[in-house]
Amino acid sequence: MTSRRRLLVLVSAGVVAVAAVIAIAVALVGPAAPSTPSAAAGAPDRHQARTEAVEDDPAALPVQPIHVPAGQPPGTIRLPRGGTAELVRDELDRSGTLPVPDGVDEATWWGAGLDAPGGATVLAGHVNWEGAEGPFSELWDSRTGDRVTVVDDAGVQHDYQVTEVLTLHKDELPGRAEELFSQGGAHRLVLVTCGGRYVGGDMGYDENRIVIATPV
Repeated sequence: MTSRRRLLVLVSAGVVAVAAVIAIAVALVGPAAPSTPSAAAGAPDRHQARTEAVEDDPAALPVQPIHVPAGQPPGTIRLPRGGTAELVRDELDRSGTLPVPDGVDEATWWGAGLDAPGGATVLAGHVNWEGAEGPFSELWDSRTGDRVTVVDDAGVQHDYQVTEVLTLHKDELPGRAEELFSQGGAHRLVLVTCGGRYVGGDMGYDENRIVIATPV
């Protein structure tokens, strides 16, 4: 872990809520889209469940309707231009880092549940991986008013509308972490990917694209 990363983790020690928030920022400061040098050279340079109580006689319970948008399977997010990624629920590891997805077709999920009354549901996905562009590259084309659809593991649809689109240099992200990723405040969906200029090393791309959407 670099001295800069260690500093951010140590500063947050002892404050559980803030520690989790800062840890996400630390995770996203690192390269989120590892690729081979040849793939990186060709990468786009873009500014760019529900738990229900079950009675002894489940047959006596009413059947709950499942609302699934056409073509969208449970456990996925659909972005405004049609890109779809599988949701992978994960937690911070011992170093305080949010594990990154295994490929472009997955989005790591940390934070609030989709039906939570408050807090950020954070979904992080790669802009590209080994030359393949991911669905989260769409975030670089996102605009306020766009719709995002998430279908949970139970098949229930959650609709969101984009209310804010941010491009931050990765050096700026730790200072905005509590504001963006906090588990306080109104419920919101926070989508994160990388982009901008590829610089390699610990940073990877030099910017993050962050799209915030609220329930509709």
